[in-house]
Amino acid sequence: MTKYFIIGSLFISTALFAQKKAPENWLLLSPKSDKVYGTGVENAYVTLTGKKTKTVIVAVIDSGTDIEHEDLKEVIWTNAGEIADNGIDDDKNGYVDDVHGWSFLGGKNGDINYEASELARMYQRMSKKFENADTTKLIGAEVKEFQEYKKIKTTFLKEQEENEQQLAGIQMFSDFLDRAKKQNNGVLSKSGLKNYVPENKTDEKIQKRMKLLFMLGIKPEELEGQITEGKKAIENMVKYNKMNADSIRQYVVGDNVYNVNERFYGCNRVKGPDALHGTHVSGIIAAIRNNKIGINGIVTDVKIMPVRAVPNGDERDKDIANAIRYAVDNGATIINMSFGKYYSPDKKMVDDAVQYALSKDVLLIHAAGNDSKNSDKELSFPNRELLSGTLVPNWLEVGANSYKGGKNLIGTFSNYGKTKVDLFAPGVDIYSTVPDNKYLNESGTSMASPTTAGVAALIRCYFPELKAEEVKALLMKTVVPYKKKVIKPGTKKSKVKMTELCISGGFVNANNAVEDLMGLNKKK
Repeated sequence: MTKYFIIGSLFISTALFAQKKAPENWLLLSPKSDKVYGTGVENAYVTLTGKKTKTVIVAVIDSGTDIEHEDLKEVIWTNAGEIADNGIDDDKNGYVDDVHGWSFLGGKNGDINYEASELARMYQRMSKKFENADTTKLIGAEVKEFQEYKKIKTTFLKEQEENEQQLAGIQMFSDFLDRAKKQNNGVLSKSGLKNYVPENKTDEKIQKRMKLLFMLGIKPEELEGQITEGKKAIENMVKYNKMNADSIRQYVVGDNVYNVNERFYGCNRVKGPDALHGTHVSGIIAAIRNNKIGINGIVTDVKIMPVRAVPNGDERDKDIANAIRYAVDNGATIINMSFGKYYSPDKKMVDDAVQYALSKDVLLIHAAGNDSKNSDKELSFPNRELLSGTLVPNWLEVGANSYKGGKNLIGTFSNYGKTKVDLFAPGVDIYSTVPDNKYLNESGTSMASPTTAGVAALIRCYFPELKAEEVKALLMKTVVPYKKKVIKPGTKKSKVKMTELCISGGFVNANNAVEDLMGLNKKK
């Protein structure tokens, strides 16, 4: 699920902007030589000078990817066994014309963009059975199911109310922008804001908050864009949570949503109606290096395989399981998963796909989430813990850090967990590709995950003999530790050690990993 950084009240949070803007390429830089908490990728390439590579395929399971972007089109995976647009499954993998990947969210009637939350879908299904049922006549397993329904209903109605309150809050902010622009000849600018005459106390408060954001380096157009995107996302969340999500899905995609074993459905439209998130993620990993266009991604010898399975709303377990299997079967050795949710009714089929990836030596890298939650106390899905209790060893769970050392080093939005999150990686103010040959700063564990996936791909590119489990172990072993205390996400002043926030107690670092493999970091 795509997360927007807006809070359920009058204001946009300044949490992401607690520090001045970072250098555009900071995620590639080094804590040691550049004094920013990037990945040390540029140093790693110096260390690797002269060493040969082997192409690595990284699958990006996401909202969609703009495969024609100027900084990505040369690194998009091509299915050599498929002839484009001939309407035939040439390679007989079950997917017709999957030349550059696959979408499990499209069909003959269009493409899914907005979806209900998983909680809403569960509530809708259970309501059909229990809303008008005579509950005094329930027997056996139905009694337990009804009790679960009551919990689901209470939680859903509370969540929906919170969403509506959040929408009302951001609407007030949006209305303020309109008034401020009207007083300034239709333009939102710093000077216009400074000279704006507030109409009420609420205006005064918003005006002060916006001034603070501008002081921290946020441009008026960036702020307006976040407001617009956030408003649209919340509006559709409220709207689609009230609709029959399963019927809409079946009409658009054409599959049977109740058949969890169904695999071959969808279309080859990998961009979809909203490819911002997936394109940004792909650029972090693989934007063409040193081409004098846009940005430098992390990996040189890499191909991105777009797999569309994540809508604006909660992804479906069936789609995620099938997306993992598609990626594995078509040669990906690393899968990036920048999405998550807090309910997983068909977790068993996702678990089976995760185990399938393990059997094929594929490394799975997953964003920890953007709710400032302790993952040790509240699991999100998908995750490495199978229903059997087994922990799969080919999984990396990633939290987000900002660029500058100090108490605000950890992204205040990032989920964390002493036993559930493996390490942290750059995820605040990350500049990368977005559709239509554009570039944008975005923040989230959604950015930290592909940063880590990029480092893992770099390792597998130069050291292809390493197994998925060995790459994970290497990245955990070679993190940059941080001994000072940092502010715990979701709090204003509570400081903790990094070992309280993740298993490794540190930050992913490509150069440390490379030096370890080459025997260069041994103590003299």
